[in-house]
Amino acid sequence: MITNPKDRIEWLNARINGIGASEAAAVAGMSPYKSNLVLWEEKTGKRKAPDISDKPYVQYGKEAEKHLRALFALDYPQYKIDYDEFGMIRNNKDYPFAFATLDGNLTEKGTDRKGILEIKTTEIMRAGQWDEWNEQIPQHYYIQCIHQLLATGYDFVILKAQIKYHKSGELAAAIRHYTIKRSDVETDIKWLAEREKVFWDCVVNNKRPALILPEI
Repeated sequence: MITNPKDRIEWLNARINGIGASEAAAVAGMSPYKSNLVLWEEKTGKRKAPDISDKPYVQYGKEAEKHLRALFALDYPQYKIDYDEFGMIRNNKDYPFAFATLDGNLTEKGTDRKGILEIKTTEIMRAGQWDEWNEQIPQHYYIQCIHQLLATGYDFVILKAQIKYHKSGELAAAIRHYTIKRSDVETDIKWLAEREKVFWDCVVNNKRPALILPEI
């Protein structure tokens, strides 16, 4: 099922009635930005989610996304790409609270396999941050991709990352692509689904969940 809020206000209001991909890491206690308890307070109306749309990094990411999507289309002509800024996909009957708004809806030409394009822009501020991107995806981004597979029922995710960094005082950028096949992560999808179900039951029943602290 795909619902189509008309604008950002409708989309933000609709988000209250489910768990989005960017919220999944908080549910699992793996978000560097928000705890599961704060997210529960937002979903139950006890706290208002902060508006970060005017933050420079958010504005940069939004503007860069359309260009990175176009670049992906040039580099990967084997995929048909559809994009709906406010489209919300809920295709899992067992977990109807899980939804996803995609950076790109992929269809593989010739096979009609369905996939997800996820676009990230980030900046490396210290050398250790490269470790999170070396042959892997940072944990909270991985959880976001797993959630998208849960919500959509699709076959794969391709994450396209633009990673900015400074070298010899000059700004540089690296582009990396990571592919996650559903068949390889079914166990992780089930793990996340069960945690999201427990969390959403707490929302529906107005029951405060136990705080989950991220691993150090």
